[in-house]
Amino acid sequence: MTNQVVIRMASDLKKASTKNDAPIWAKLAEYALKPYIARRDLNLNRISQLTKENDTVVFPGKVLGTGNISHKITLFSFSISNSAANKIIDNGGKLISYSDLIEQNPTGKGVVLLG
Repeated sequence: MTNQVVIRMASDLKKASTKNDAPIWAKLAEYALKPYIARRDLNLNRISQLTKENDTVVFPGKVLGTGNISHKITLFSFSISNSAANKIIDNGGKLISYSDLIEQNPTGKGVVLLG
């Protein structure tokens, strides 16, 4: 059974995709409705390798705290460990909700989708 919060998020993402002609939000909604077992984990050191300063990053899975991040990012993920969240915030980065992400980037331009 899928969590009602996840269903609501997927619905909001689909609406944003249609309204703003942004396929990235539809793709993210598709990832959200996949079973938990199909989701991936990603370590901070890998995010650091794949992104650059001030990137807006979306990861449809769990971010783990192994390694460090060497620059500021804005991150939205389905789940995040406490150590990863603390490292991102301590480095000047931000964690945002999906609604803030859509509000700041309605068309999805400049958003890095990992996974």
